[in-house]
This record gives sequence, structure tokens and C-alpha cells, in this order.
Amino acid sequence: MNKNFEEGIELVSAIQEKLKGYNGDCKAVVVPPFIHISKFRDIIKNDNLFLGGQNCSDKSSGAFTGEISASMLRSAGADFVIVGHSERRKYYGETNQICAQKNRLAIESMLIPIYCVGESIEERQNNVHFKVIEQQINEGSFTFEPDDFKKLIIAYEPVWAIGTGLTATKEQAQEIHAFIRGLISNKYSEEIAQNTTILYGGSCNASNAESLFNQPDVDGGLIGGASLIVDDFIAIVKAN
Repeated sequence: MNKNFEEGIELVSAIQEKLKGYNGDCKAVVVPPFIHISKFRDIIKNDNLFLGGQNCSDKSSGAFTGEISASMLRSAGADFVIVGHSERRKYYGETNQICAQKNRLAIESMLIPIYCVGESIEERQNNVHFKVIEQQINEGSFTFEPDDFKKLIIAYEPVWAIGTGLTATKEQAQEIHAFIRGLISNKYSEEIAQNTTILYGGSCNASNAESLFNQPDVDGGLIGGASLIVDDFIAIVKAN
């Protein structure tokens, strides 16, 4: 919940300008508050820059005041949607089952869900982080047939490293990403596992992005605070 309408336009315009001439393989997704999406659709002209929503409803339509459906996001110009972000889980009580429904509606609306999983500091200290993540993956995304699962992106966000200045070491990130890929392989196939994009989302910034992205199972980043600083965000894009 950052940037008013005018500030948001200024930010995405600056990002687009900085990406001019970039010919790398990395694709960037800008995920603004809902009020920006339709305007950003008109501004974004870069083939490497896409648009997403920060959340969607677990209902397709109806009397749910204040909610935004997946189909509304798609019609406004979004290509992606974040599902199950740790803040949605913590502050709004979103369960794995709710996330599964959101993922389903997103796929039905031709959006690519970015499904977030991750453990709290207490869960890591109690050595149950693998169990927590496995349950999140099982209940939130393994409810799909293979062809639909292939449309998801997974984002690992260690909750203890979000907004705290702490970051998982590259070894910790790789360990969890490899674990998630192993779960996918066991559920579906090694081919699907290798082709699934798994992002890291815990205080990734311009200084640590390259070392994180160099890990074999880390395919990119789900960027928070650093995305509000144009030069830092561009540096992260170019590090991938």
C-alpha cells in the first residue's frame, strides 16, 4: 500500500524508461495497488514489462463489497496476480484452502498466479519449516491437474525476512527452493518441476540479488521495498 495515483505513474514511467535498451532474458512484473492497473496498461509499452494484481477475491462475482475478482483484474490489463502473500495470510486470515480457490479463479481468468509460501521465525526455530511449506504447497496448489499447475509460479518468502532487513542466506534459499522443486517432481513429474518458476521473496535487494539468483533453483525474485526505488529495482532485474 504505497504510492498515490500520481506517484505510481511517475514510478512505472521511470522504470520503463530505465528498461529501454534492455535485451536480457528477465521479465519484470509491476504489481501496483488496484487503482493503478488500468492506467498502467496504457503506459507500459516494454515487451519485458508486465502487469499484475496484489490480490484477488476467492469469489468470482457477487455481493462482496470491496473485493476485486480475478476476471476484473484481467479485464483491467493484468497478466499476473499474487496469491497468499504472507501479509494476506497474517492480517486477513487467508488459509491454504482460500489460496487454492484464488489460484483456481485466477487460472480460469487467464491470469498467472504467483502463489506465496513460507515460514515464520518461530516455525523455522522449531524446525518445522519444511512441514509448513509442504502443507502450503499441498493444500494451495497440488489440488490442480498437471496442465493447470503448470500455469502457476511459486514464490518462497521466509516471513522472518520480510521488512526486517534479514535475508535468508543463498544456501538457505537454495535449500528451500530445491525442496519445493522436489515436491513438485514427486507430485507431477521432473519435467514439470524443472519448468516451474520458483521466486525468492525475502528482502531481496540490489546488493544480494545476484548471489541469490545464481543459485540453481532460484529463478527470480518477488521484490518488496526495493521495487519502490527505481535504480535498485532495475539493478535487480539486470542481476537475474
